[in-house]
Amino acid sequence: MSSAPTPPVAAPTRAVGGLVGRAVRVKVPATSANLGPGFDTLGLALAVYDELDVTVIDSGLEIEVHGVGEGEVPLDDRHLVVRAMAHTFAKRGLVLPPIRLVARNSIPHGRGLGSSGAAIVAGVMAAAGLLEGVEAFSADDLLEIATELEGHPDNVAPALFGGLTIAWTTPEGPRHKKLIVHRGVSPLVLVPEHEMSTALARSLQPAQVPHEDAVFNVSRSALLVAALIQSPELLLQATEDKLHQSYRAEAMPETDRLIKALRTAGHPAVVSGAGPSILVLASDPSERPDAIRVAEDAADTAWQALALAVDFKGATVVPADA
Repeated sequence: MSSAPTPPVAAPTRAVGGLVGRAVRVKVPATSANLGPGFDTLGLALAVYDELDVTVIDSGLEIEVHGVGEGEVPLDDRHLVVRAMAHTFAKRGLVLPPIRLVARNSIPHGRGLGSSGAAIVAGVMAAAGLLEGVEAFSADDLLEIATELEGHPDNVAPALFGGLTIAWTTPEGPRHKKLIVHRGVSPLVLVPEHEMSTALARSLQPAQVPHEDAVFNVSRSALLVAALIQSPELLLQATEDKLHQSYRAEAMPETDRLIKALRTAGHPAVVSGAGPSILVLASDPSERPDAIRVAEDAADTAWQALALAVDFKGATVVPADA
């Protein structure tokens, strides 16, 4: 989970009365960003979830974490969900009230499945839910706040809105377009035991790339959108990339070797986010068992296979007793 500093905002000046006892339940999906050629632009929501209950209490800060991250993440105001909540309140000039947070996490940390983005989105959605009737947040507001914390929108957009998202930035802030994925597309995520630092992965990117590589990725990104929503039989060609995966290969050699083995066997495999997990975008569920067999034959490391659905709803927030 990311430990990036929270962007500065004006110091909150007022507290909100009447919130004690108010409680919300938040559910946020995992995500896979880039999808091969769509570097920092394309993202896909996946049906693995972190779920949180947040209750406004009289005083203090109480945090419980169950599942992934239990015993590892901080249980104070450094917790990323709490930081995201405080930032969201501060954006409206408000002080975060005392809260009790109970998190039940299933999204792997440090594996390229958007765990930090999910935590940020969870905090933003929890804050918006607690402030319902006090402050209103549009979809663009939620995306802007989450992007300020994450640094780029390709993970937080699908976590917020579900499905396949195209994210871009404008002078007015980040924007997104949600698309519905073809029903045949069947994601398979292969998760290794080791982690990968997003900061390290990004540090391996060159400042400039050859013009022909840029043109190559523009064509594949456009093709990938068409393949995901209309023509999944094109996914193997559509997931080719020359912008980032080869540069990061030296930092995750096991991932690189398995991707090459999968693609040689005809499976559209890419690095999931910053890695080291692998996303296979099978065009039909029947293709996933063979991809799992390829992974099982990899002798250098063990891979946990997660045959997942695409999440189409994105993050949800409801009253905790609903």
